[in-house]
Order: sequence, then structure tokens, then C-alpha cells
Amino acid sequence: MSSVLVVGYDPQAIPGVDAEAVRTVLDGQLSRFAELGIDAAVSEVVFDESAKPTLVKSLTERPWDVVVVGGGIRKTEPLLPLFEQIVNLIRRHAPQAAIAFNSNGGDTVEAARRRL
Repeated sequence: MSSVLVVGYDPQAIPGVDAEAVRTVLDGQLSRFAELGIDAAVSEVVFDESAKPTLVKSLTERPWDVVVVGGGIRKTEPLLPLFEQIVNLIRRHAPQAAIAFNSNGGDTVEAARRRL
């Protein structure tokens, strides 16, 4: 069974974002992964001292086939240092994994499938 780790910014840490709506979209994507026979998990990070240990724990939990980095991290200019850190941690702790990028939460499955 293929495995996918989705790395996203914790929506509860973003002022003004409807975290429940974001989680609903992500839950829908996780259901689609399951329907396709793909084992998927989510690692939510925030841009503070907890980001690195949170991500390293998720990356080393098992050998992932693909790690999808969410658009909220990549597209938000103040998060560029976090994005760089994430890419380098993926290379170091999950070197076997392909890296994929979604444009929004609703196309996470498609992003992962491009690399599977």
C-alpha cells in the first residue's frame, strides 16, 4: 500500500481562518486517499520551536512514498523559512519520499498521485 504524509500549517494558528472548514476539506481528502487504497496521514505545523520536532516525528514514523507540502506554507511569503526547513527535513529524514505540492487543500490527492 502506498503511503502519503500531508504537511500543512495548523489552521487554528492562523487568525481569521475557519479552521473547521479547512479540516472538513482535509478530512474529505483523507477519505479519498482511503478509497484509493492509499494510507495517508497529516502533520500540522506552526512556525515556532515546535515545527522541527513535530515534523521529524512525522517523517520518521514510517517510510513515506510521498510527502505533500501544503500551499498555505509555500504561498505565504513570511513562511518561506519554514518552507525551506520543511523541504530540508524531508530530504534528511525521508529521503526515499517524493515531494509533491498542492495548490489548495482540495487537490491534495491529485498532488500525491502525480508522484506515486
